[in-house]
Amino acid sequence: MPPNDPQPTIELASRDDLEPLADLWVRLARDQRRYESAVRADANRETMRETLGAYQVADGLLVARLEGDIVGFASVSIERGTLELDSNRGMLSNIYVEPAYRGRGIGTALLEAAEESVAERGADELLLEVMADNEAARRFYRREGYDEFRVTMSRSLEDRGENDTHSKEDG
Repeated sequence: MPPNDPQPTIELASRDDLEPLADLWVRLARDQRRYESAVRADANRETMRETLGAYQVADGLLVARLEGDIVGFASVSIERGTLELDSNRGMLSNIYVEPAYRGRGIGTALLEAAEESVAERGADELLLEVMADNEAARRFYRREGYDEFRVTMSRSLEDRGENDTHSKEDG
């Protein structure tokens, strides 16, 4: 890389990073509304700031810095369920790179750091969710070696009478 093209550093977030990361999360949540996410961005800022704080305390909050500025982040954890599983799973809850910095390998660097973070804590695999209509994100994850594992389906319950294919007259 030419010397005038600085590379990001990926590191654990500090407590001082929580406010700017909450702002980045709001931008992420607003962006996800395009793909029919029901999460309200601004209304959940403070709740998410607290959640990001919990990730930070657990060493599961990573930041991408470029010349001192935060340009992206990822949050990961180890899945803790009540059932015994054949594998230990890490969960990628959020990953975001500011639009002006996309296409420079920052998302890949964050994803690799997230994988390393959970692998160091005993995870055998990393799970994540992506909105079905977010083709760019799905392409990114496929390019990084991720395959579909689970499919979540939904149906509006407000119009189920209109979609009901069973007629009461079929009796």
